[in-house]
Amino acid sequence: MQNKKVSFHNDDGQSLSGLMALPETEAKACALFAHCFTCSKNLKAATNIVRALTDAGIAVLRFDFTGLGQSEGDFADTNFSSNVSDLLAAVRFLEDNYRAPDILLGHSLGGTAILQAAGDVPSAVAVATIGSPSDPDHVRHLFSGAEDALRDEGVAEVNLGGRPFTIKRQFLDDLERHELPSAIKALRKALLVMHAPLDDIVEIDNASALFANALHPKSFVSLDKADHLLSREEDSLYAGRVLAAWASRYLEADARAAEPGRPDTGDYETAARTQIDGFRTELVAGGHALVADEPASVGGTDAGPSPYDLLSAALAACTSMTLKMYASHKKLDLESATVRVSHGKIHAKDCEDCESNEGRIDQFERELVLEGNLSDAERRRMLEIADRCPVHRTLHAEVRVRTALAES
Repeated sequence: MQNKKVSFHNDDGQSLSGLMALPETEAKACALFAHCFTCSKNLKAATNIVRALTDAGIAVLRFDFTGLGQSEGDFADTNFSSNVSDLLAAVRFLEDNYRAPDILLGHSLGGTAILQAAGDVPSAVAVATIGSPSDPDHVRHLFSGAEDALRDEGVAEVNLGGRPFTIKRQFLDDLERHELPSAIKALRKALLVMHAPLDDIVEIDNASALFANALHPKSFVSLDKADHLLSREEDSLYAGRVLAAWASRYLEADARAAEPGRPDTGDYETAARTQIDGFRTELVAGGHALVADEPASVGGTDAGPSPYDLLSAALAACTSMTLKMYASHKKLDLESATVRVSHGKIHAKDCEDCESNEGRIDQFERELVLEGNLSDAERRRMLEIADRCPVHRTLHAEVRVRTALAES
């Protein structure tokens, strides 16, 4: 993991201090991490979570909120709204200097702020919270001994985590202005809620409320005997590894879209782009990214199947799907259908049942492996059904390919 010191400005022009953690290889995704209330980016748990994410190839930005750690500003002038604003400033920094964040992650109140900000981060496909309150107002109990002073004088000094902090009444007033359940229901992103059942700072009921308000896809992971700050290294590393594994499911499509050289399909279903140096070709088919190439023997790098390999694969896949559908319709005891295909060219004169008798023609050889309790008659019928595969019929039918130049 490489840690790079970075800084960016909040909406008031104050400099916020951050660390950009980069994996040893090219990052496949980017995450934004929000630390817990009055903590800093250097909290040991945050460092361990980030390490687990970078080990999985995910770059992570963590930073000190305004007035905390090495960031400029006065903590007394901040509130929950300013935390959300700081997060959006961090998103803009990532967009301008690295890549827009794919993952949003927050610990404790940082997770609550992440949920509030997520609706304004269209690039994010996955959001995760660790030990987070289901309502920003949850932190009000931390100032219970100072509420009279806050109400009468508008300012009070409170002890949080063994450190003195000056709090202004506006902090408490701001907490009441946020309607988090509505933000969660409108999230439209995958959500992971991680919480420790024995958390005595933010009770487990908060996790239940977050989960209940969220729409699917949503997941919950118990952090078992961990404390609120994940002070044990094994707990924070576990949280990071779980997050990386969970997010990979939702990052796959996003990562494909971010691959360099990915061709634009425009109004078509499939597109291919070949650069001038070699035969390696980037493909997009049905929204899925593929690579095609030629063998080294003809000048390629063998980085992917050849065009004829892909054509053979299309025939094999279509055949096996057709057999499966037929077996399901007829309620046959078919466990699996494996279709093997090879392609080659033969002289027309060597083909007894071909219409052409000159030159060379393409020949596909296909073998079926049918597993299941099938009778001989059923197997023979499946052999006939294989020829009804739509790709098979396309290869035998009259085909037109019309080509035009795209506008510059």
